[in-house]
Amino acid sequence: MTKKSASGSGSLRKKTVVRRGQEYTYWEGRVTVGTDPGTGKPIRRSFTGKTQKEVREKMQRASVELTDGVYINPSKITVGEWLDTWVSEYLGGRKESTIDAYKTKIRVHIAPALGRVRLQALTPAQIQKFYNDLQRSGMAPTTIRLIHAILHEALDKAVKIGYIYRNPSDNAELPRAEKTEIHPLDAKETADFFAGYTRP
Repeated sequence: MTKKSASGSGSLRKKTVVRRGQEYTYWEGRVTVGTDPGTGKPIRRSFTGKTQKEVREKMQRASVELTDGVYINPSKITVGEWLDTWVSEYLGGRKESTIDAYKTKIRVHIAPALGRVRLQALTPAQIQKFYNDLQRSGMAPTTIRLIHAILHEALDKAVKIGYIYRNPSDNAELPRAEKTEIHPLDAKETADFFAGYTRP
């Protein structure tokens, strides 16, 4: 019977390679992150670094996440790729006009600023800077809040299907929505209004 490797178990070793006549030394660690349901074989993830300490810390972080049940396998999908998938696969119940509006905001604003960032690497700071840049460019607060609503919803779905652990846009600071001030008519304006009113 094949002995199964426990999730979180790992190995660490020093390696030396030669590239273009130059010798390089680095450390590599491997951690078991699960089991392939089809073959029953362990799934292992590799970590590399210049020092043993650096690699050991990466391995320990992965082990803690596995223990806490929050480990997510790394993915190279970008924010832009995920947004394309989200729009095409997860907005089926929306009106066509709503989907078109989402596509426009993503194409014109979100994708140019954040589209190339790897989804799992997207940080709250990057998102906040994006919103701040929009505000500095003179964009209306209501439009920024709409862009945030789109991005936040897309990232929420990424959390639910397991691409990311937390939504990095959760605590973003948004500009206050503009309020239209209502000024009551003074006595003269009221008189002028009624003077100009004609009954049908």
